[in-house]
Amino acid sequence: MPTGTRSFDFSFRPLHDPDGSVTAVVSEAFETTARRQAEAALRQSQKIEAVGQLTGGIAHDFNNIMTVIAGNIEHARLMIDPLGEVALRPSRALDNAMRGVSRASALTQRLLAFSRQQPLQSKAVDIGTHMHGMQDMLQRALGELVRLEVDVASDTWCVELDPAQLESSILNLAVNARDAMQQGGTLSVVAANVHLDSDFEAQNPGVQPGEYVRLSIRDSGHGMTPETMARVFEPFFTTKEVGRGTGLGLSMVYGFVKQSGGHVLIESSPGAGTVVTLLFPRSFLSLPPSAESEPALLEDAYVPEETLLVAEDNDDVRAYTVEALRQLGYRVLEAHDGASALRLLERPDSRVDMLLSDIVMPGMSGWELAQQAKLRKPDLRVLLTSGYPRDMAAQSSVARGTTILPKPFTRADLSAAIRKTLDSAGIEATAAQARAST
Repeated sequence: MPTGTRSFDFSFRPLHDPDGSVTAVVSEAFETTARRQAEAALRQSQKIEAVGQLTGGIAHDFNNIMTVIAGNIEHARLMIDPLGEVALRPSRALDNAMRGVSRASALTQRLLAFSRQQPLQSKAVDIGTHMHGMQDMLQRALGELVRLEVDVASDTWCVELDPAQLESSILNLAVNARDAMQQGGTLSVVAANVHLDSDFEAQNPGVQPGEYVRLSIRDSGHGMTPETMARVFEPFFTTKEVGRGTGLGLSMVYGFVKQSGGHVLIESSPGAGTVVTLLFPRSFLSLPPSAESEPALLEDAYVPEETLLVAEDNDDVRAYTVEALRQLGYRVLEAHDGASALRLLERPDSRVDMLLSDIVMPGMSGWELAQQAKLRKPDLRVLLTSGYPRDMAAQSSVARGTTILPKPFTRADLSAAIRKTLDSAGIEATAAQARAST
């Protein structure tokens, strides 16, 4: 519905004289602008939801395929002597193939963000502190023609989200704003606490009343038409010329905020600029300690004989993962589903240090497997992988403190994630000793 347009429903009823003849017609008008706007917003939300489910499913299958491709490229590279003259050409070809895998991975991650199925490493975040830390990076991205103004309340509440995705979202919005201000202008970033009431909910369907941190990004650019506004969050929709942008920036922002339990509002009109408002629900979690206060890692935490249990229903992904882990020096047990993994854990002769499981598996999900495994072995370390963690939000209590490795992953990614997960046992032991001595 075009901005400024008002809608009405009319009813007509006749007036009769004592003889039953119609002497007049009375008309009544009822304004329906708010109802029609709410219906339009609901239809758009349902449309985006449907597209999100489709793109998320495609991204999941594509990530499994890219994991296998990346793994076999790495295995092929290991078999080539990089010092031999004959190996130079195939080595360059493998490097080009791996760069293609990286670009494909970035694309699927944006699709997963839009469909609200990307793996998030959520934690308590102070948006005010975060925004002040981003000012230099934002100004560099905006260039000299755009003036950056940051106004952050000193008492902004804590929120729970993935700080890396927050930075990526703000940077996406800033770049879009810069492109809308070719002749220069102002980008204003304002963060403040806000309490949303039932009246706000009535005007913005889907927004639950409550306490939020509001982050508004306003530009003085050329603005958008109602037709563009109606499609602004659709993946691959862009008003930029060919070769500039993928059309996934705003859809990624939308998906990330929704997956974090928040809401995205956008206002714009031609010649009046654009304001994008991100609403994140208040969290009562404690902010994590600074890096300086974290206990030092135990020097002898690494044990070469560590045993990993791999649960993965995709045969090709499982074969690549198991082979990569054995090349890294680990002892590996493998299972094709959750039930098989639990049976291996229950064997009296099996010693398992860490469970590496896909999240989306038939019969028993990775989340359910992790819970059952921890009941049997409370000290078991858990690392989850997925290209499509559709139940991330519902499992937030389980996800907190659990490392998640997105697909596709390289051998280096896998090695780093495993060491981080296994070595966290040493960190926790050091922290426990420190608490006991105080």
